[in-house]
Amino acid sequence: MKINQAIRMKKINVKRLLLIGAALIVVALLGGWAVFRYFVSVQDIGQLEVPLPAATILYDQNGTEATRISFNKIEEIGYDAIPKHMVDAVVAVEDRRYFEHDGMDMRAIGRAFWTNIIKGGTVQGGSTITQQLAKNVFLSHERTWSRKWNEVLLAKKIEENYNKQEIIGMYLNQIYYGEGAWGIERAANTYFGKQPKQLTVAEAALLAGLIKAPSALTPYKHLDKAQERRNVVLQLMKDQALISEEVYNKAIREPIQLLSSKPNRVDDISYPFYVDQIIREAMSQYGLSENEVLQGGLRIYTELDTKMQQSAEQVYATESLFPESAADQLIQSGAVLVDPRDGGIRALVGGRGEQPFRGFNRATQLKRQPGSTIKPIAVYTPALELGYKPSDELVDEPININGYEPMNADGSFHGKVSLYEALIHSYNIPAVKLLNEMGIDNGIDAATRFGIPLTEQDRTLGLALGGLHDGVSPLNMAEAFGAFANDGVRQNAHAITRIESADGEVLAVFEQSTGSEKVTDSNIARTMTAMLEGVIKDGTGVAAKLQDRPLAGKSGTTQMLGTTGYGAKDNWFVGYTPQLVGAVWLGYDQSDSSHYLSTSSKAAAVVFQALFEGALKDEPVMPFPKAPDLLPKKKDKDKDKDKDKDKDDNSDKEKEKEDKKERKEREKDKKKDRDEDDDDRGKGRNREDENRDDND
Repeated sequence: MKINQAIRMKKINVKRLLLIGAALIVVALLGGWAVFRYFVSVQDIGQLEVPLPAATILYDQNGTEATRISFNKIEEIGYDAIPKHMVDAVVAVEDRRYFEHDGMDMRAIGRAFWTNIIKGGTVQGGSTITQQLAKNVFLSHERTWSRKWNEVLLAKKIEENYNKQEIIGMYLNQIYYGEGAWGIERAANTYFGKQPKQLTVAEAALLAGLIKAPSALTPYKHLDKAQERRNVVLQLMKDQALISEEVYNKAIREPIQLLSSKPNRVDDISYPFYVDQIIREAMSQYGLSENEVLQGGLRIYTELDTKMQQSAEQVYATESLFPESAADQLIQSGAVLVDPRDGGIRALVGGRGEQPFRGFNRATQLKRQPGSTIKPIAVYTPALELGYKPSDELVDEPININGYEPMNADGSFHGKVSLYEALIHSYNIPAVKLLNEMGIDNGIDAATRFGIPLTEQDRTLGLALGGLHDGVSPLNMAEAFGAFANDGVRQNAHAITRIESADGEVLAVFEQSTGSEKVTDSNIARTMTAMLEGVIKDGTGVAAKLQDRPLAGKSGTTQMLGTTGYGAKDNWFVGYTPQLVGAVWLGYDQSDSSHYLSTSSKAAAVVFQALFEGALKDEPVMPFPKAPDLLPKKKDKDKDKDKDKDKDDNSDKEKEKEDKKERKEREKDKKKDRDEDDDDRGKGRNREDENRDDND
């Protein structure tokens, strides 16, 4: 009896607990719903009535406004002016249940959540078109869970105040389609020269596909990717019964016919190549999206020197400084100027001729073999670190190392030469012999320290001559050479110093401490600078020489196979003063037997000289730090020659007497040289080589 009563009491208690628990859940749900409704109600969506994207302002190194990124000339059209298949295409690829949900698609969120768990990372999102609209208009800067929460609240408020047609109309009118085209009206005109109503199903699918990644999918630069993405959209439209099988088959076969000359929407942006680098840096270094930078109303503070940038652009507009191009392809070039003391990018130019905004930036995106500009980094610096001296000698002679037979640019050999002579005249064989003697690992280690991107395929003796598998950009080379100018400390080359939101919130700051690295000893860096000054004074870099200003640097050329005489695929010059380091590349984008450099191995040095003369105008002349006295001493005959150049003769008779004496001394020297195993047998040819570049 007592047992039955206890059981009944236990059941009653369990029921009471369940009822209390259920009541608490109901209260919590009601409370949560009330809180949610409150947060939704306080969201301000008034900005939707003023949908123009805010201009992002860029400031130079002095905090002065340099330019604005503004595409706020949106030509807004009504929903009725947008063809149904354009709406269907966007819904199919971006939010298939758009017309069914109320701003938040729980199915899509659950599906994305499950996919991301299976894949072990964020590979799929669940944002609706309404959420995307909210993010684009109100939440440009945050990348947190709180932003996602705010996105949901705003989407709910938008859905309660606008109907589905109005929402997708605002979305299509505001979204960025690439090539400077904001809104569906501009996009249809930019890509196809049409009004939206005139778009075919295939054209609408292409535009819808661009929304995901406008720059990466633009058909003007990535036609195959754009077509592939278009076909994905068409398949989705068919799968969702938005188009028939017949319409699909016709659209999938339709060729992409772009407007041959698209309207330019970025004429009002100054320094487009520098702006491009800022956008790339904001995306890669600070996690912002392209849309966030382009329409977010940001305040971006940079390392830009407007004077240097303007001067660089003027140089690249001067046709006479560049070799004559082939009729069907322009010889291209890219250049960058960096302050080696802090890594600030002062100026850059990413191409010649008419270039699209956000097109290929040869100053930063190029990947080409650096030729002999790699020698100071991968050969001579590690040699000095291992105890070699600039005066140490190697024999420049034919070699065969496991089948590898490098040759000098002039096809000749120069006998015993010092490391210094080998560098300033850019002899290839001594560089290869030295790397082989040191061990390739030392060269790999040095190049890596200096920030040169290498692959496993670069672990060969070809490294000594810049024969890299992937290659480098002018920015890579400028950053690396900056370590020589900065006493062995490599600074991370960067354009951005700080990013703020429109209301002053600091979103990102460049941390100098994380961007600098001691890559070699200061005495090594100073010795390399002294050697590279010799390249300018007496070697292959004479064409880059500056008026009354110290300069160190290195030329570089890569051979165009299958050509005779001087035939080059790439021509480089990288050089520096104490306050500025620059790198210049020249070549064809598409090199072949009809498109290669054939006129001058000094082309890059000529452009470099013009860049630095303009950039450093009115800048103070600064000396390089004193280097250890390790360079080889000049031969006596060279000393006498230098003295003769500086002497002010008082009479013709005295000069004739001195000349006669000098000729006798030279005859003696020549005889002595022959008796001493032809020690200086390459000297005469060296003077001839002063005006020849390296061809690796």
